[in-house]
Amino acid sequence: MVSGGLGVGKTTFVGAVSEIGPLVTRAETTEPILVVDDPERGADWRPTTVPVDVGRITLDSSLLLYLFGAPGADDLDWLWDDLADGALGAVIVVDTGRVHDCHAVLDYCAQHGTPFVVAVNHADADLGEVRAALALADWIPVLECDARRRDSVKDVLVALLEQVLSHRADHLVARSAG
Repeated sequence: MVSGGLGVGKTTFVGAVSEIGPLVTRAETTEPILVVDDPERGADWRPTTVPVDVGRITLDSSLLLYLFGAPGADDLDWLWDDLADGALGAVIVVDTGRVHDCHAVLDYCAQHGTPFVVAVNHADADLGEVRAALALADWIPVLECDARRRDSVKDVLVALLEQVLSHRADHLVARSAG
């Protein structure tokens, strides 16, 4: 699952590595949305309402990895349960200009025991400051990411898979000890 606040780059993140085109067409929103101005965005940028982005990566002939971009709009957060059901983990995409927009999904992952990593899109801030602003434990990866670059997104996904494996190993140890 790929989640984060509105307009942080979730659709771009999924599209950078997906071998299939978007299964949901992006449409410009007709509803007013409060978005903090970002001088780095082009003048033609418009927020989109995409209920779910879907991407796929073939890891080998028998193993597919599907990416589901969760909605950033608060009125669509009810979809998270369906997207998280069966998910290996979550990438939480963060914009340094709106770090606190991801608190809802951070809380969701913590409450549901979903392993996650934080990907700071177009990082121009100190990652330690982002970690502190989100009050994240040291063991949670906070990574720089350029959601437009395939190799950058792949690095984040590898870090997520490492986090998932670590999380599962911790649970196996805890179960065998109990």
